[in-house]
Amino acid sequence: MKNVFLTLAIIGALVPFYFFEQHFRLNGYGLADFIAGIFATPAASGFTADLLITSLAFWIYMFSARSGGTRVPNPWPFVALNLLIGLSCALPAYLYVRLRAAATVPA
Repeated sequence: MKNVFLTLAIIGALVPFYFFEQHFRLNGYGLADFIAGIFATPAASGFTADLLITSLAFWIYMFSARSGGTRVPNPWPFVALNLLIGLSCALPAYLYVRLRAAATVPA
């Protein structure tokens, strides 16, 4: 499963970058234009709202898992991935790192 999550993290980074690059090439790097784009239609707004809520749930999970006493990755790099690339990269990257760390812990 580790390799599946690693592959999904890589794909989850490349696919959004492909679309972001198109947007930024056409509209520049302005945050206002980007926000207008992600809420441009009701369908885009629905996807954006879904992603924002799911990202919040992911952040809550990561930070609460740390307080549970189990060995889990530091959540901050994955928050950064989530904000800079997207959940499609951050979530599988987190799962990959978590599985990799669990595999190195002696039973």
